[in-house]
Amino acid sequence: MHCTRLIGFYLGVTMKIHQVYTQSALDNFTYVIELKDGSAIAIDPWDDAITNRLLKDNGLSLKAIINTHEHWDHTRGNEALVAAHQCEVWAHKNGEGKIPGMTRALTAGETIELAPAVVMTVMDTPGHTFAHLCFLITTGGEPEAVFTGDTLFNAGVGNCHNGGSPEALYQTVRAQFHTLSDAVIVYPGHDYLENNLRFTLHLEPSNTVATQWLGRVAGNDPGQLQTLTTIGDERSINAFFRLGSEEIRQNLALDNANDEATFLALRKRRNDW
Repeated sequence: MHCTRLIGFYLGVTMKIHQVYTQSALDNFTYVIELKDGSAIAIDPWDDAITNRLLKDNGLSLKAIINTHEHWDHTRGNEALVAAHQCEVWAHKNGEGKIPGMTRALTAGETIELAPAVVMTVMDTPGHTFAHLCFLITTGGEPEAVFTGDTLFNAGVGNCHNGGSPEALYQTVRAQFHTLSDAVIVYPGHDYLENNLRFTLHLEPSNTVATQWLGRVAGNDPGQLQTLTTIGDERSINAFFRLGSEEIRQNLALDNANDEATFLALRKRRNDW
C-alpha cells in the first residue's frame, strides 16, 4: 500500500508528494513528486513495480529519478524504471560510476522548479556518505519541507558505516539542519521513528515530549499510518538536536564536552545500541 501526502496549494496549483512505504526489510521510503505538467520525479525508488503502479494510478509520466546517495537500497529501482520510461537519473557527482543510469550531477545550491513559486534546492550533505544530497522545498522563498535521505531521520540521524564520516555528519547536521525553521516537514529515507524515540528516551528518560510521541507511534503499521515530523519536533525528540541536554551528557558520561563531542558520542552509542 502507499500513502499520499499533500504538501499544500501553491498559487492555485495542487502539488502532491506521495510518500510510499515500500515494505522492505530496511523500511525504505520512496517519494514521487507530481509536477504541474503531469510528469513526476521519483526520489530513491526501491522498487520499479511499486513506482510504476503509483505513476499509472495517478496518470503520471516519469521525468526523472533523483537518488539521495549511492547505496543499493536507494537505487535498486533505477535500471528497470529507466528502461521503461527513458527517464533521467540525477545524483551527486561522487555517485558517478556507482549509481545505475546516472545522467546528471547535481550541485549544491542548484534549483529545480516544481510548480509556480515552488522550488527544490539541492543541499550537499556529506556524512552518511560523501555522495549524499538532500533537497529543500521552498514556496515563495519560505522553507516548507526537506527530503533527507539517510542524513536525517525522524528523531535520529544516519550511520556512517559504509563510506561516511561522523565528523562530516556533525558538520552537515549542525550547519544545514539545526538552522532550518521549525515548520519544515522532514521526509526521510527510512521509517525508524519508533526505534529512534526509544534511543532518545534511553539517554533522556525525562523527555516527556518524546514519551508522548512514542505513545502515539508504538506498534503502528507504517504501511497503514505514517507519521511525519517537523524540524520543530526534531528539536524536542531527536537526541542529535539536543546536544546541550545535561541529562544526555551525563548518561554519556561526558564532562565539559562541546556539541561536536556530544554528537560523536551519541553516534557511537547509537551504533552499539
